Amino acid sequence: MNESGASGGVQYNSPLAPPPPPPTSFRPRGRVGWRGGRHVVGRPTWWRALPPSCQSVCRFSSSLQVLLHLLFEHAAGYALLALKEVEEIGLLLPQVEESVLNLVKFLNLVRLVAFSPFTSAQSALDNANAVSEGVVHEDLRLLLETNLPAKKKKVVLGVGDPKIGAAIQEELGYQCQTGGVVAEILRGIRLHFPSLVKGLTAASASKAQLGLGHSYSRSKVKFNVNRVDNMIIQAISLLDQLEKDINTFSMRVREWYGYHFPELVRIVSDSASYCRLAQLIGCRRELSEEKLEALEEVTMDSAKAQAILDASRSSMGMDISPIDLINIESFSRRVVSLSEYRLGLLQYLCSKMNQVAPSLAALIGEVVGARLISHAGSLTSLAKYPASTVQILGAEKALFRALKTRGNTPKYGLIFHSTFIGRAAAKNKGRISRYLANKCSIAARIDCFSEVPTSVFGEKLREQVEERLSFYETGEPPRKNLDVMKEAVLQAGEVVAEVRRKLAKKEKKRLKKQRRLQAAAAEDGGDVPEANGEETGQKRKKKKKRGSEPEENGVEEEEELETPKPKKRRKSEPPTEDPEPPPPKKSKKKKARAQSEED
Repeated sequence: MNESGASGGVQYNSPLAPPPPPPTSFRPRGRVGWRGGRHVVGRPTWWRALPPSCQSVCRFSSSLQVLLHLLFEHAAGYALLALKEVEEIGLLLPQVEESVLNLVKFLNLVRLVAFSPFTSAQSALDNANAVSEGVVHEDLRLLLETNLPAKKKKVVLGVGDPKIGAAIQEELGYQCQTGGVVAEILRGIRLHFPSLVKGLTAASASKAQLGLGHSYSRSKVKFNVNRVDNMIIQAISLLDQLEKDINTFSMRVREWYGYHFPELVRIVSDSASYCRLAQLIGCRRELSEEKLEALEEVTMDSAKAQAILDASRSSMGMDISPIDLINIESFSRRVVSLSEYRLGLLQYLCSKMNQVAPSLAALIGEVVGARLISHAGSLTSLAKYPASTVQILGAEKALFRALKTRGNTPKYGLIFHSTFIGRAAAKNKGRISRYLANKCSIAARIDCFSEVPTSVFGEKLREQVEERLSFYETGEPPRKNLDVMKEAVLQAGEVVAEVRRKLAKKEKKRLKKQRRLQAAAAEDGGDVPEANGEETGQKRKKKKKRGSEPEENGVEEEEELETPKPKKRRKSEPPTEDPEPPPPKKSKKKKARAQSEED
């Protein structure tokens, strides 16, 4: 358009023309046009080159006519900073990134308004938890209300976390901004924070961050030593390895000792018993009737013991030297000790399974349940698996091979070792495996997410599997799952209440014992030790002993203690005329007892 209107445009003085734009301090750049009945200035050419995120930041910066503050959360405390200058485009240019990296240029961009340090490590942890949960802590509220302007509409607060920004805007009424310019400036604050706060060094800031990180992690991770499934994973892995090693070593003992006594393998088939017998017999020529009772203790069978004795007399084995026999006995002793350790480890695994996953252990057994947890990686991972995954857990190779060759997929994995699948008929193995996997998944979830684990649900689930087996065999319909679970919930509530009552009673006893020990320690610290060196036991006995002994001034405390005794006479008895009561007989007994104790 031009003012003369010669080019066909609308003149400004025409009645159809819009009013001229108001005078501004800067010249409008870009194309001038008419849109929606108002005079607008088109975007310049550099605007279209910016990404959409930068365009939104530019709109925010260009419309920003208030002071921009920034909240920075550090492990040492809260910091409130203010921007000295807010440019429209300068914050997005590479020069600003260089100024953020340069300390001198960055100090010209921001200034520290206030810094509120944390008073203790517990205070820092409470504030960190509040910020992570999106809650405004009292320390943060005090900092913002004290240092921000009273007119909240003129303040824009930049924060790094949108959740805490929404909480501040809802509770305190300050407008909050995240991302874009705020993120760029907070990056510079994080980089130069020790230089912005006086008295804070980089080493102290690093120590504060390390300590807060450790305490925050400990508070977030709910660690219960009685419910650690890592021990189960290691125990079942060690148990499997021990079984392999014991089998290998037992075969080595059989081959080694079989040269001397080959008939023993046919009589005794158990590996552990064979190693014990090899250690007990030694040279077969020295085996006599005297060792028959020891053989019966190992074999638990008198017929086998007599057969071993008879076979040793007519054995066709070769002779063996004493040094070879010593090595065989030593190796047999090692194998026997490994077998005993394996039994102890199995008991430990059963106890841990009853603590960590009692329902799963009651349903499918301790060993199979431990293998499921180990294969899944943890009890939580097993609880997250669907029943279809639990069913084929441990048969991944067969599954992928079947998918690759388009064959039949496996029906079961590790749960095949349970007794239910072995008892089912061939045509019902797939059905019972699906049903068992479903119950295992339920039991794992109950064990994982229940506060007080109990085996009630596992026992009820096991009853359901038994009923389903009988249904496949006899056709008898099982109970409904709803009725069984209602009964299990009632029983579990009673068990949990009993467990909590016992725990509360145990805690009460512990606190009572602790208070008694503290009181005894305080008395021992306050009393003067006696010259005779006797131990200070119960307080009453100590007073009686001290009362029976004569004091330095020649006056006995026993007389002082027994003078008010006539006041405790019965009402039916007449008062004694003699004002001085006769010495009671009890004092003589006490004196004699104290004298005997001193002797």
